[in-house]
Amino acid sequence: MSSNSAQQRKPIVAIDGPAGAGKSTIARHLASRFGLLNLETGAMYRAFALKATRAQVPFDDEAALRALTATTSIRLEPTAEGNRVLLDGEEVTTTIRTPEVTQAASKVSVFPPIRAWMVALQQQLGAEGGVVMEGRDIGTVVFPKAEVKIFLDADAEIRGQRRFDQMGPKATMPAAEVVRELRERDQRDRTRADSPLCPAEDAILLDSTHLTLAETVAKAEEIVAARLAR
Repeated sequence: MSSNSAQQRKPIVAIDGPAGAGKSTIARHLASRFGLLNLETGAMYRAFALKATRAQVPFDDEAALRALTATTSIRLEPTAEGNRVLLDGEEVTTTIRTPEVTQAASKVSVFPPIRAWMVALQQQLGAEGGVVMEGRDIGTVVFPKAEVKIFLDADAEIRGQRRFDQMGPKATMPAAEVVRELRERDQRDRTRADSPLCPAEDAILLDSTHLTLAETVAKAEEIVAARLAR
């Protein structure tokens, strides 16, 4: 990207971090606060995982998953209520939020061809800037030159409990099981060969282990405001 186009592009806020850290919630707040579009990239992996499930493609069959990408269309349409997720033209916004799809997304995302395909889609979505993008490798791979990079983290036990609390009456497993699955996902994310989960060198670490949601939002807003004021 030339310096001229970089100056014309609107700012990008990249939020990375492990599962259950609250990235989606913080991204929605920041997008609303600073007048940016919220593009939830994790939903894109979930949508692809849903397609693989429907097509009965094994989550460990890299060649079959790669072939599946050739016939897959995924779009995000930001709205005031959040993103509409379209898979091959079908809205799957609610369908992709099940624990089964979430786990499947973690498994299919470990393969380099799948991540390369997703990165290209994500770069297209944020090419003009003016967005908050959250995921696992936004600040390191998708938009390494993002104006603001936040790595949102929290203790695994805390993240697991928060996720269990969010499920409420819909919870299909005890809190301990939620924490166990989250730790397994952490292991996959941090040890995969292609773009493993880690903070960008210039990212600001925001640990919410001992913070309330309101306190975390406030600190994130301070970080973004300070960076954009430069």
